[in-house]
Amino acid sequence: MITPVLHINQFKESVHLNDVYINSFSNHIQLNKNLINKPHSHNFYLCVLFTEGSGTHEIDFNSYRINPGKVFFLKPGQTHFWKFETPPEGFIFFHSKEFYELKFLEHKLHAFPFYYSYQNPPVLELPPEKLQELSMKFQEVYNEYLQNNLLRELKLVNSLNNIYIELTRVYTIDINVEKLNSSNYSNTLETLENLINTHVYKEKLPKFYADKLNITTKHLNRIVKKTINKTTGQLISERIILEAKRLIVHSHESLGAIAHTLEFSDYSYFSKFFKSKTGMTPLDFRKKYF
Repeated sequence: MITPVLHINQFKESVHLNDVYINSFSNHIQLNKNLINKPHSHNFYLCVLFTEGSGTHEIDFNSYRINPGKVFFLKPGQTHFWKFETPPEGFIFFHSKEFYELKFLEHKLHAFPFYYSYQNPPVLELPPEKLQELSMKFQEVYNEYLQNNLLRELKLVNSLNNIYIELTRVYTIDINVEKLNSSNYSNTLETLENLINTHVYKEKLPKFYADKLNITTKHLNRIVKKTINKTTGQLISERIILEAKRLIVHSHESLGAIAHTLEFSDYSYFSKFFKSKTGMTPLDFRKKYF
């Protein structure tokens, strides 16, 4: 069984509007509990702010604590699920890439650091005063979503953009903003990550991706090093391991079949590669996870 990919139109909502969904978090999980009670991914961008509750949020096999003030961001394709210890409250919104980028022609979602790269942390903790301020902004955009006023869609896009800007300012307090603003490098990194997502089963060498980008392998390494302080090879290996973990946990295939799916020459080579990167064999990982 492959992880289900959820689409915006599957989620119940109060007033229909294409490509965007906004709700209080408690209402969201009540309405959609049958969709989100197991690991899943999305085909859209998601942001959630917690004002109450505790538990854990697992995103691509990394576990994060849930508590008031936590904000989480997900890009399309990331696998996640929630596990709550006390009742959660807050706000959630998600939207397609087109919903945002068709309105802001000069500004792209990857310009926000939390959507810039899968390498950047998908979580932010707001200080108490900022939590109060952002909660009001989330409440305002939710109120607007529930109404059917004139220019509703335009106001929603502007309000979401305003929230993203405020979250970016908190997110980048301790980050070198100069690095984030290197638009050519950030565009290349985003294209590279998309190429790896598309071709990682077949293509595992940096040269393939450098050729696709019409640059040298050396220059591609320079870009990756400058933006996320890794090599292209590391980025590819991490993506292979992530895909392997997803298949090991979310599919019922044998480990040998998973090695074949990932186009390793045999299971032995796949197992050695997996252990060299994670410290455990695929079988150990499957046992540990469950």
